[in-house]
Amino acid sequence: MPAPRPARALSAAPQDSASDVVRWAAFSCVLVPVVLVGYGTSLAGAGGTALGLAAVTGVCRVLLQQSERGAARARAQRGTGGRGRRQRQTPGAHRGGRRPGPGAPVD
Repeated sequence: MPAPRPARALSAAPQDSASDVVRWAAFSCVLVPVVLVGYGTSLAGAGGTALGLAAVTGVCRVLLQQSERGAARARAQRGTGGRGRRQRQTPGAHRGGRRPGPGAPVD
């Protein structure tokens, strides 16, 4: 009896899934106006809808690219062992504002 194969992941690499999302969005930018015209919407209305969908698709594509770059930077920092922050120079040194003393009023 052959050994069972491990189950495949449902989604591919993050970059592939992001490009798939953009491809489907571009497809909808074409499909939705065609359907609208088919149901009797004016060409101007369908064209406006297509432009709106294209604008939203473009913004989403830019946001996905920024997210992928940020994730790649985070993976690179984790891989080098660095946390991306400076370590404290002296023990007890804290970042931030002043800490009230024992006689300071409390809000």
